[in-house]
Amino acid sequence: MLEFFRKVHKLKPIYDVIYKIFLQICKILLIADLCITTWMVLCRYITVFPAPNWGEEVILTLMSYMAVLSAALAIRRNAHIRMTSFDRYLPPKVVHISDVICDAVVFILAVIMIIYGFKYAFTIGMKAKYTSMPSVSSVWKYLPIPVAGIAMIFFEVERIFIDLAAVFGYRITTGMSNENIEELPAETGENALKEVTEK
Repeated sequence: MLEFFRKVHKLKPIYDVIYKIFLQICKILLIADLCITTWMVLCRYITVFPAPNWGEEVILTLMSYMAVLSAALAIRRNAHIRMTSFDRYLPPKVVHISDVICDAVVFILAVIMIIYGFKYAFTIGMKAKYTSMPSVSSVWKYLPIPVAGIAMIFFEVERIFIDLAAVFGYRITTGMSNENIEELPAETGENALKEVTEK
């Protein structure tokens, strides 16, 4: 089992690159949102420059992409808010098994987001247009959901692997400084971490 975890852990550099790509996309979306918002606010006070009539819809669309993609990134950091009040009273193995079950539920949610997200994007979305931009299809309003589902599946697979390793007593991390790392039993945790990540 340890050899399996070592082999799968070698995929970490790929996840690092994909994470950075999604992170940069979120940063670009945030910058674009701020620029358009600033432009619109300034146009209200400096009437010489006309405010873009498409500004509000574009801002909301960019914000929806940024929100769902950043939520997918939080899966990798294990940073989503969750109920852990009873974790201290339960055996560590039970906690790690419950983590795997939660991962499976999130994975199923991501699959549903992809299936129904694309369905609605290319049915309802194809029939409508942006109010301020009649030449642009509303597909772009619905695409954040399936796109986020794809990102969630990608990062959830890694999270399932990490939590499954914890069930068997091995600690594997994404290596991110702000990752919330679950504790393992003292007799296996630290040694297992070295075995999985260093060999």
